[in-house]
Amino acid sequence: MNKKLDRATNVILVIIIAAVIGAGTTAIYRYQQRDIDRVLAKRISELSSPRSGIPNTIEGLREAIAAYEDAIDRYTQAAVKTGTYWKILSIRLADKSMHREALDALEQALLYNTEDPTVFYLTGVSAVMVAKASLDPKAKPGQQQNDRDRYFTMAEQALRRSIELDSAYAKPRYELGLLYMMELDRSAEAVPHLERYLEILPRSVDGMSALARAYYMTADYRKAVDVYDRIIVTTKDANIKAEAQSNKEYILGNMNG
Repeated sequence: MNKKLDRATNVILVIIIAAVIGAGTTAIYRYQQRDIDRVLAKRISELSSPRSGIPNTIEGLREAIAAYEDAIDRYTQAAVKTGTYWKILSIRLADKSMHREALDALEQALLYNTEDPTVFYLTGVSAVMVAKASLDPKAKPGQQQNDRDRYFTMAEQALRRSIELDSAYAKPRYELGLLYMMELDRSAEAVPHLERYLEILPRSVDGMSALARAYYMTADYRKAVDVYDRIIVTTKDANIKAEAQSNKEYILGNMNG
């Protein structure tokens, strides 16, 4: 009987000791947390303007957060929707060939999302179209070329930024390849982007055609022929197949001649 009482007494002592330790630990944690909160509140108060109306107590800050949290969530959701609406508007404008207006809409979209690769891609596409359409008969000498160069630079920067944000995004690779090859006379820089585009979309006939042309323009004729062979095997369009065959024979003729 005494042994049982001793064991029970020991268990009770262990429970009491654990409770005391737990209470002490909790008290210490709460004290430290209050101390951290006080320091944080003081720093915010010091950084804030005296007229800003920011609460300078922990309780006041917590009440303010509770009061405005819902409003912040609503504002964030509204901002996301607004950015999406500007992006949709830009697409509608571009579909109607209103690319200058589309660029204005895309500028607004970027205010709400500065890391949207699609917005940068769309900016690049519209900037290329605006550059190619920069034919102002009233422009001063040199101004027209300056406008073209400015929009082509904008297009290049936007497309490169789109790729930086999403390296697996195929469309900006294709558009940047075309820009380098067709507009900027920089075909060698087009090649890696078009190669990467075909790694992502290996059956894209448009991508193959662009890459074959880039290889030809950089005098890499054997690779150009190989890509035209891929087009001939892949496409079901008789006209595209015939054009690829003709281009292949032309290159082989120059190689052998």
